[in-house]
Amino acid sequence: MNTTYNALIVPAHLQQPVRIESVDMDMPALQKLVAGNIESITSRDWHVYLNDEGSRLPQNFRAEVLAREAGIVLDGTLNGTAVFLGHGTRGDETDAPCHLIRLAEALFGIPLAA
Repeated sequence: MNTTYNALIVPAHLQQPVRIESVDMDMPALQKLVAGNIESITSRDWHVYLNDEGSRLPQNFRAEVLAREAGIVLDGTLNGTAVFLGHGTRGDETDAPCHLIRLAEALFGIPLAA
C-alpha cells in the first residue's frame, strides 16, 4: 500500500513557492507540514489539510482562491499552509488531481507539473 503521495502545497507566506511535493501520509508528517493538528475540507475528488487552529496563523489567500475556483464555498478564511491531495473511491489518499494542479498553474502563473 502506498504511503507517499504527490501533494499540492500552498504556503500562506507569499514569498514561499506553491509546489508539488511527495509527502508521507502518516499523521506526524502531515502535522509538521501544517504546523499543528489537522483539519480538512473535502470536495468531490480532492481535499485540503490545514492546521485546526488556523486563526492564529497568517491568512492563505492563494489557497482560498484555489479552493473557491475549484468549487468550494468557504465559510471563512483559510490560514496557514494548505496541503491539497486527491481521494480515491474508498476514501483513501491519492495524488493531488491533475485538474487542481492545472488550475493552480493558471491562477498563480507558475509551472508545477513535470
